[in-house]
Amino acid sequence: MKRKLFFAAILFFSISTSFAQSLHAGLKGGATINKLTGKSFNEEFSFGYHLGGYAEIGLGKKFAIQPEILFNQINVDTTNKFSQVYNFSSLKDVKLSYLSIPVLLNYKASKILTLQAGPQFGILINKEQNAFQNGKNAFKQGDLSLLGGVQLNFSAFKIYGRYGIGLNNLNDIDDQDEWKSQSIQLGIGLNIL
Repeated sequence: MKRKLFFAAILFFSISTSFAQSLHAGLKGGATINKLTGKSFNEEFSFGYHLGGYAEIGLGKKFAIQPEILFNQINVDTTNKFSQVYNFSSLKDVKLSYLSIPVLLNYKASKILTLQAGPQFGILINKEQNAFQNGKNAFKQGDLSLLGGVQLNFSAFKIYGRYGIGLNNLNDIDDQDEWKSQSIQLGIGLNIL
């Protein structure tokens, strides 16, 4: 295992040094507007936030790969049906924390405009234990989403907007209701490398 990690690190270092002039890294953050669909949830978007970092690895003049690591705080409102169906005493607001890992393909349409698309995997890292007294395993540990969006580039400063749609069912209690995520990310980024 150590040998594989060593060779992977050498490969990554070789690739990154060959693209040294088109390698950028930075910090980003902003608002996450999200909702879970399903009869147990209000069909409204609620606000959260995201913070993290990114790298942009150039693949020529027009294309780049942009992996990111983001902390996402997701707030969800449930309906009265949730408490009735799943026998919770009183459950209104749910807060979930995800470590999100998007890997985006960037297409530079112009000097300022970049189009982005790719998968995002979210790992549930914290559940609001008070909200799920009898159901600590209510949400599955991972969320696979598909992202698409735009980014405006002003030298080292970036403004971005993305839409994400969940591809898998997050309901880990039973098969009574399918829960899927939807999110809009709006934020700013700053190259530091």
